[in-house]
Amino acid sequence: MLKGFRDFILRGNVVDLAVAVVIGAAFTSVVNAFSTGFINPLIKAITGGGAKVGGSFTINGAVFDYGAFITAILNFLIVAAILYFLVVMPLNRLNQRFKREEKPAVAEPSNEEKLLAEIRDELRRRPGPTV
Repeated sequence: MLKGFRDFILRGNVVDLAVAVVIGAAFTSVVNAFSTGFINPLIKAITGGGAKVGGSFTINGAVFDYGAFITAILNFLIVAAILYFLVVMPLNRLNQRFKREEKPAVAEPSNEEKLLAEIRDELRRRPGPTV
């Protein structure tokens, strides 16, 4: 029972997933710091400053903070772009290289093909009809 669990853990998928979660969490904190340090001040500068990023509006007493939404969208796009260009594309290229090196196995002729080849060879050996 423990051997099966060990094989499952060491198969690769679980280890890759664990590494991805840890790297994703660490990278999220980097992107959040980038947003706080650079994107939020940029949005404040574009929208006129103020205490909140980007601003907000109120309808019937409900406050809608569109600056936080803009920041979240930018965070998502940054994380998605970095993961795509630094993880997905290199792995796809690596997989293509390994697939190119794999050569398909040469199929052995079936018994019918072997018999037909023998008949053909025998017909070629016989002398042609004399006219």
